[in-house]
Amino acid sequence: MARQTTLETVDEFCAVFEAVVDNVSRVLLGKRDAIGLALVCLASEGHLLVEDVPGVGKTTLAKALAHSFDLSWQRIQFTPDLLPSDVTGVNLYDQTSRTFTFRPGPVFSNVLLGDEINRASPKTQSALLEAMEERQVTADGSTYPLPAPFLVIATQNPVEHEGTYPLPESQLDRFLLRIRLGYPDRQAELAMLDAEPGLGSVDELPVVAGSEAIATLIQLAARVHVAAPLKEYIIDVAAETRRHPALDLGMSPRAALGLLRAARALAASRGRDFVIPDDIKALFGPVLAHRLVLSPEAGRGEARAEEIVAEIVRSVPVP
Repeated sequence: MARQTTLETVDEFCAVFEAVVDNVSRVLLGKRDAIGLALVCLASEGHLLVEDVPGVGKTTLAKALAHSFDLSWQRIQFTPDLLPSDVTGVNLYDQTSRTFTFRPGPVFSNVLLGDEINRASPKTQSALLEAMEERQVTADGSTYPLPAPFLVIATQNPVEHEGTYPLPESQLDRFLLRIRLGYPDRQAELAMLDAEPGLGSVDELPVVAGSEAIATLIQLAARVHVAAPLKEYIIDVAAETRRHPALDLGMSPRAALGLLRAARALAASRGRDFVIPDDIKALFGPVLAHRLVLSPEAGRGEARAEEIVAEIVRSVPVP
């Protein structure tokens, strides 16, 4: 029996997707690919790690996405003295009622911008683990659900910078995608310099779609068809990372599931209700490179991890 197509709903997905990319591009010039990946992450119910040098628009990306969907957002500036309760919230004693009342922290928002997350101590970094995975916070034995949708956009400086703590493997594995914004090209940077003062403010961006549109995007992406050979392709690449001699830690099952979700969202953004191999291949770097742990003999550095990902992808037959 032929599979029923969903061209109309894919068109709807594309329309919202492109409208948001256009909207964010008004304040983040020349970065359509990075903006698109951030939206893929949102439609896949994932979290985004943005690694780059200061001043290239990481905060602007988070704020512009929140404004485009009319979402609540909070910003945390991670510092070495930040406490876990500064992220999740704290129970305070009420003298009047003689009871403890939970005061929610900034994590209780739709979009949480964790700025320079690798400047905080590992203990504070770990305060986000439950929130990112289970969309809830537990404090003093009580559990509090987080609002939906919930997206963490964390920024980090390159690890060789002073005052940084490497993110632990368990934390990195909870970020669906890692992207870099990079410096703008010549034309985009000239456009920034030519812009009139006060124009192009994130706060002036119009709302493109309501927050309820995100739930629709997630549902539409989940319906995109993935053929069995493509699922086997993902598993073959995962198996290769787990036995590669240069890797001490390969691709986790969480990463495989996240890659499948992201490939569906990417296919929908390109106007298709089915995934093709190019959708998956385009995501291997953003999904895998930050999760792999290199062996001491292989060296260190994100560039080396990306080289190994590319080598593995070349070695696995494409269906």
